[in-house]
Amino acid sequence: MGGAVSAGEDNDELIDHLKAAQYIRSELVEQAFRAVDRADYYLEEFKENAYKDLAWKHGNIHLSAPCIYSEVMEALDLQPGLSFLNLGSGTGYLSSMVGLILGPFGVNHGVELHSDVTEYAKQKLDFFIRTSDSFDKFDFCEPSFVTGNCLEISPGCSQYDRVYCGAGVQKQHEGYMKSLLKVGGVLVMPLEEKLTKITRTGPSAWETKKILAVSFAPLIQPCQSESGESRLVHTPGGSQPPGPGAHCHPGHH
Repeated sequence: MGGAVSAGEDNDELIDHLKAAQYIRSELVEQAFRAVDRADYYLEEFKENAYKDLAWKHGNIHLSAPCIYSEVMEALDLQPGLSFLNLGSGTGYLSSMVGLILGPFGVNHGVELHSDVTEYAKQKLDFFIRTSDSFDKFDFCEPSFVTGNCLEISPGCSQYDRVYCGAGVQKQHEGYMKSLLKVGGVLVMPLEEKLTKITRTGPSAWETKKILAVSFAPLIQPCQSESGESRLVHTPGGSQPPGPGAHCHPGHH
């Protein structure tokens, strides 16, 4: 998916095209996209493709097409102060844009399978913080990234207001993904080849909306360790005020 929008010469032109094609529809999303230069998340030798509406993959590093990220950002319906969990957080490009909307009282967590990509995301985040003039314009909710399989998040971890999964979710994992969400929260993920928005309207009530057909690499299934146990992933702290079960405490399951 991608290529629906003509290539721009720079980040602003790319955003102009995404707006004209109705992928970006709200002012908050437009501001976040303009504030984060997509090319900064590319390796130097591939930057000439940064402003095309195409996905990019190099080893474990992956960026979805800009039109996909715009649909995701719009579907998440972000507001200041919310908690966000990015599963398969990759380069951190999406997490940085989300952080500009969440502001100083938000929570911005990412879980990434590949440790080399987590390191890459941390370097890119550091570069963004050091070089971007967006800090004068925004209160930034800095993302925190951990390495692990997002299907193995500790049951003791907090639920989130907004969850995005950047890999194809098999039907059998739909319930698990929903369990990460607070009541009133929104989950956006590729489910059976459709980008899907699921809103948790009550403890066991859900509204599902299919957004568009997509093709994502599927989630990697957890592998058992030699002892036969899975390795639980602890998100970087709780997304609720401290209280019973609000934080991940290693060793208490």
